[in-house]
Amino acid sequence: MTSTHLKTYEAATPRKVAFLGLGVMGYPMAGHLALAGHQVTVYNRSAAKAQAWVAEFKGASAATPREAAIGAEIVFCCVGNDADLRFVTLGADGALAGMQSGAVLVDHTTASADVARELHGAAKNLGLHFVDAPVSGGQAGAQNGALTVMCGGDASAFDVVKPAGLAFSKAFTLMGGSGAGQLTKMVNQICIAGLLQGLSEAVAFGQKAGLDVNQVLDVIGKGAAQSWQLDNRGKTMVADQFDFGFAVDWMRKDLGLVLDEAKRNGARLPVTALVDQFYADVQAMGGRRWDTSSLIKRLK
Repeated sequence: MTSTHLKTYEAATPRKVAFLGLGVMGYPMAGHLALAGHQVTVYNRSAAKAQAWVAEFKGASAATPREAAIGAEIVFCCVGNDADLRFVTLGADGALAGMQSGAVLVDHTTASADVARELHGAAKNLGLHFVDAPVSGGQAGAQNGALTVMCGGDASAFDVVKPAGLAFSKAFTLMGGSGAGQLTKMVNQICIAGLLQGLSEAVAFGQKAGLDVNQVLDVIGKGAAQSWQLDNRGKTMVADQFDFGFAVDWMRKDLGLVLDEAKRNGARLPVTALVDQFYADVQAMGGRRWDTSSLIKRLK
């Protein structure tokens, strides 16, 4: 296996499923479904990527999302944004057009709550079900089958998809009705943005103060300052390494969703808005594909 790590799979009824979108997240997620014993048909806009997946994990590929969805009990997708999501789900070649009555569409894209509610309604009108299910854990979480999945939708549909979803996740949780998964992911991104800016300032301060910052991180990581970001990104920030992880472009897309939603619900997000602009600075420095921990580059 080149991209998906072995994990112990919980017993789940083998399902006929489809997976749409084989990017850095979708490719290993679909792989874990195949390794767990599910019958998987994949679709990717670049057919070569789908062919490579089939060569690695068996299964099948289809030329359109609609063809991939035919006969599937569950259709998973993980694409880039709202527009990509509509492309693979709606229209004559979209997944909804090929799904059988009672099937469930599960979207792992980080998208808007509005598009989640739109697709929930479109699915319902066709006798289908929709669950918005964005993920946290990054590329490493997808490869290790250890993602955290936050879901919105009807409990009955969630109960159908959870056993299969545990093939690539360590937690698969229903947060509320349609859109609640996307709103929960927004809370997640607000937390990460603030944490990374704080960690960037802390590392930069420690370096200016002449401390052994790696030793500092070891010490404070055993106390109240501990976080996933400190444990996994602190020392790479010290080493000025950013060619991995969750790209700045993706984070700006996510924070754009957060700030748009805040305009609608009246939430005040001054720190999040500021960090979003700091990420714009990183993009201007040429860091569009750098990891989100590259915020520290602004402080050097």
